[in-house]
Amino acid sequence: MNAPPTTDAHPYLRAATAGLRHHTRSHATSCAPADRLHLDTLHAHLTAAHHLLDQLTDTTRPPHPAAGRHLAAAHLRLWQATAAVHDAFHTVPTGTEGSATEECRPERLPDGPLVLTICQRHLAASHAIRRKTTPTDLATPLHGHTTSCTI
Repeated sequence: MNAPPTTDAHPYLRAATAGLRHHTRSHATSCAPADRLHLDTLHAHLTAAHHLLDQLTDTTRPPHPAAGRHLAAAHLRLWQATAAVHDAFHTVPTGTEGSATEECRPERLPDGPLVLTICQRHLAASHAIRRKTTPTDLATPLHGHTTSCTI
């Protein structure tokens, strides 16, 4: 891996990437299933990346149309991944035995219960994506493969 340049133009983006790598490594050893709090945090990260990609697409497209088309495709695929994480959040059971982190306790969360926070964030992001894409584009299957966690 190359060392970062001494004049880093994007230190927060690098820090977010490093944080994700660290979390991935630490989670790989436990192989625990995702809980609602985990999925909410991941959804927040994907939504922020989606907004950044949206801005980059808008500013790149006029001077570099081909690159702008690739970024637009990535923008759409990232939205599909964000929507899948949102759907997964709603299918994970709430409050399994002995799991205080999964309980929905509005008094402990400044923004309200997780279910409201993730849905409000998702709704706001969905308005942005629907202004720029067609329903057919949104229904295009997300390609790739899934991996399973086995020990």
